[in-house]
Amino acid sequence: MSTSSTPDRMTRLLALIPYLTARPDGVRVQEAARDFGVTERQLRSDLELLWMCGLPGHGPGDLIDLSFEGDRVHVTFPAGMVRPLRLTTDEAVALVVALKTLLELPGLAEREAVSRALAKVSAAAGHAAEVAPITVSVDAREETLAVVREALQRKRALHLHYYVPTRDERTERTVDPMRLLLVDGRWYLEAWCRRVEGVRLFRLDRVDDVAVLDEPAAPPPEAHERDVEGGVYHPEPGSPAVRLRLSRGSRWVAEYYPVDSVAPVDDPPGGLAVTVRTADLAWARRLVASLGGDALVDEPTGLADDVAADARAALARYGIDAPGSATR
Repeated sequence: MSTSSTPDRMTRLLALIPYLTARPDGVRVQEAARDFGVTERQLRSDLELLWMCGLPGHGPGDLIDLSFEGDRVHVTFPAGMVRPLRLTTDEAVALVVALKTLLELPGLAEREAVSRALAKVSAAAGHAAEVAPITVSVDAREETLAVVREALQRKRALHLHYYVPTRDERTERTVDPMRLLLVDGRWYLEAWCRRVEGVRLFRLDRVDDVAVLDEPAAPPPEAHERDVEGGVYHPEPGSPAVRLRLSRGSRWVAEYYPVDSVAPVDDPPGGLAVTVRTADLAWARRLVASLGGDALVDEPTGLADDVAADARAALARYGIDAPGSATR
């Protein structure tokens, strides 16, 4: 049985193929074992494991191939592993950020192990990790996160005081927790909301108060977890389509929000025509207003009229007459 630790063996496996590739005439197993500081039995076990590794596809032609001639071994197909693994600057910094994020999480059981890993990665990254100080903070308050974790562990319902920015109001609701998500550095609670009778994502930094209830959490059978691979914003099917023309300075909207269609336009110059779906036209109204004239509403007509009325009212407060429609 192998006595090699998993981290040591993984490091050795990643280095073995480049080592053998650099010796096209092969190398004696005894010599290779001596170079890696292991027994011949351990090295043969490593080579047998490498036979099961390779490229995606998992067919015989995708796997690493070795050839033995007497007591010598050489590589006949390296499956792309021609050099030892090295982290790029971006990979090293991303790993440092991920580890620092873990350390910020309340209730982390393996804090010491994560700290050791962070120290090793930072040392290995060297100057790359020192280019700029990296500070990570999780924007959910620790007490809120701890209460939500408790509810999930005990399978209890929660009572929330929650701020809804699209309506600029604070709401009160009872929810049945389903899971916690960390997306783009923000914590979300996915839960069945009894108030709207649907699955909702609640950003924890928008929770003003939360309490665990004595009653059990009981999401109904129709409560399904969302796919958040493409982001947390997913409009409901059948939501109204809002068609906007974005100026060059507001093209970021097409990258920040999921859009149904994107097409370049000459009016405004260098602009984009996009279609966004939302069940909350008040949100779209505020979005267009916040862009300060860098977005023109083509549809729906009612939204264009509302934005124009808002613009005229704002100008009137400053004693300025509107030159005409701000949206059409």
